[in-house]
Amino acid sequence: MMMKEDNRNLLLAITLSVVVLLGWQYFYGVPQMEKQKQIAQQNQQTQTPTVAPGTTSVPAPNVSGQPGVPATPGAVPATPAVETRARALARSPRVQVDTPKISGSIALTGARIDDVSLKAYRETVDPNSPNIILLSPLGGPNAYYSDFGWVAPPGANVPLPSAATLWSADAQTLRPGTPLNLTWDNGQGLLFKRAITVDDNAMFTIRDEVENKGAGPVTLFPYGQVVRHGKPAVLGFYVLHEGLIGNLGEQGLQEYGYDAVDKEPVLSAGTNGKVWKDVVGGFVGITDKYWAAAVVPDQARKYEGRYSSVQTGSARTYQADFLGEAVTIAAGASSANQARLFAGAKETAAIDGYEKNLGIKRFELLIDWGWFYFITKPMFYVMDWIYKHVGNFGVAILIVTVLLKLLFFPLASKSYASMAKMKAVQPEMLAIRERFADDKMKQQQALMELYKTQKINPLAGCWPVLVQIPVFFALYKILFVTIEMRHAPFFGWIRDLAAQDPTNIFFFLPAALTAFLHIGIWPIIMGITMFVQMKMNPEPPDPVQKMMFTWMPVFFTFLLGSFPAGLVIYWSWNNLLSVLQQGYIMRKFGVKIELFDNIKGMFGKKPAATAVAAPAKPANSNKK
Repeated sequence: MMMKEDNRNLLLAITLSVVVLLGWQYFYGVPQMEKQKQIAQQNQQTQTPTVAPGTTSVPAPNVSGQPGVPATPGAVPATPAVETRARALARSPRVQVDTPKISGSIALTGARIDDVSLKAYRETVDPNSPNIILLSPLGGPNAYYSDFGWVAPPGANVPLPSAATLWSADAQTLRPGTPLNLTWDNGQGLLFKRAITVDDNAMFTIRDEVENKGAGPVTLFPYGQVVRHGKPAVLGFYVLHEGLIGNLGEQGLQEYGYDAVDKEPVLSAGTNGKVWKDVVGGFVGITDKYWAAAVVPDQARKYEGRYSSVQTGSARTYQADFLGEAVTIAAGASSANQARLFAGAKETAAIDGYEKNLGIKRFELLIDWGWFYFITKPMFYVMDWIYKHVGNFGVAILIVTVLLKLLFFPLASKSYASMAKMKAVQPEMLAIRERFADDKMKQQQALMELYKTQKINPLAGCWPVLVQIPVFFALYKILFVTIEMRHAPFFGWIRDLAAQDPTNIFFFLPAALTAFLHIGIWPIIMGITMFVQMKMNPEPPDPVQKMMFTWMPVFFTFLLGSFPAGLVIYWSWNNLLSVLQQGYIMRKFGVKIELFDNIKGMFGKKPAATAVAAPAKPANSNKK
C-alpha cells in the first residue's frame, strides 16, 4: 500500500512539474517572444528622434571634478523624418568602405562611421537572405553609429567639427592599405585633419590631428563614442550579455544591460549613466550576441569611460564613450590623438588577434565566455582546430567528446567498476534490507559495512555526471555565443548547430503550442540513449527512486527539445560512448549486463523481483 502511495505521489510530482514547465512557457515564454517582436517592430518604425539630428550627446570634459555631462557641440536644424535607410544614407555625400569582411560607407557630413554591413553573415541559413546590417545612419530605422572628435572645455568659444560639419576627402573608397584623409578648417586658425584606415577585417584606426595656426594656445579633449537609438530586441538569456560592455583598466569588465543603464544615477537632465575616471587601457562599446561596435582609446593615456542613456522623444538613446586627457596645442604647433573602432562580427581569432597585436587590454572579453572561461575557451580552440581539418563543426563535437572520454577514462573506469561491484552484491543488499526492514539505522549500518568489505563507493556513480556538468555548460556556451557555430551545418536536416532541431513530432499542433512544445528527432535519440544508459546501471531497490530514474530520460527529452542541436548531438554521442564504456568494464569484472532483463522487467508484473530473489541463496548461505 505504501509503495502505491509513493508511486502515486511521484507521478503527481512529475505531472505538476510538467504542468509548471508548460505553463511557464505558455504564459511567460511565448509572451516574451511576442514582446521582443514588438520591440523590434517599434524600433523599425521609429525613424528618428524628435530632437534635432546632430544633437547626440558627446562627453563633456570633467574639468570641475564632477561626472561628465552631455553636451551638444554642433546642433543643426531639425530635418524631416526619413522613412528608409536608403534615404537616410543619401542625405550626406559618402566615402565607400570595402574590406574582405565588411562593406558600407562613411558620411562626410559629420565624418560618422554609420553604415556597415557584414559580408560573411546573413540573417538566416538561406544563402540568398540579406546580409547582416550592423551600423545604420541617424534618421533611418535602428540608427547605430560611431563618432570621434574633439571637445572644448566649458565656456571656451572654439568652433569644432560637429555632426553638421562637411569634411573634404581625398578618396572615394576606403580599403585596406588605402587610407582616407579628411580635412576641415574652422576659419579661426584651427585646421582639423582626420586619417582613417581599415584592416582586412573590421577594425578602423582614426588619427585626429589639430594644427593651430592661431595666435594663442588651444586646449581640447579627444573623444570617441558608439551611439544606438532605441532599445534593440534582446534575447534576454541569463547566460548571454547584450548591451553596453567594456574593459575599463583596473576596473575590469563592466557589463550593463539597457535597462540597467536606465536605472543608473542621473548625470544631467534626462540622462542616466555610469562614469569611470582615470582609466588606462581597455575599450567601451555595445555588444549583441554575435557582433559588436566598440571604441578603443589610446592604451597608454588616461581617459574617462562612460555608459549613458538619454531620453530622446519616445525612445532612449544608449551611448558608450570615452573622453581623453586634455591636449594643449601651442600656437604654430599641432597635436594628434589616435583611437580605434571595431565594428564587425565577434570572431574569436580576430578578437584575440587585436588584443595581442594592438595591445588592447582584455579585448577578448568582448566575447562572453562565461564563468567556465577556463574550460570554454580551450575547448573552443580544440574544436576549431579539429574543424579546420574535418570541415564540419558537428564532427568536431563528436571528436571532442571522444577526447573528453579518453581524458576522464580513469575516473569513469573507477566509477563504473564500483557500480559493477554494487551490481554483483545487489542480492546481499536486498537481503539486508529485508532483514532490517523495520530498523533503518541498522539497515544503513549493515549496508555501509558491506560497502566497506567489498570496497564499494556508493557515490562513485555520480562522478561521471558531476564531471560532465561543467563540460556541458562550456559546450552550451560555445554553441550559444560563438559566431563560428552560427549557421554551422551538421548532416541531414541539421543546418544550424546553434539552433534547435527543426523537426518536431508535434508538428500537427497549433503554432501557439509548437512554439514551446518542440521535440525533434535528435532529442528523441538523446532520450533513447539516456534510457539505455540508465538501464545499464543497477536499478535502485526503492520503488520511488526506480520510477524517477525510469522517467528521467523522458523529462530530459522534453527539456533539451529547445536546446541547440549541437548540444543534443553531443549528449547523445556521450551517452552512447558511456554505454559502450560501461559495458566493457562490467564484462571485465564478470558482472552480467542486464540491460534487456531490466527493460523486460518494466512490462512484467513482478518478474524482476523474482529474478533478483533467486540469487539470494548464496548470499544467505554466506551469512550462515
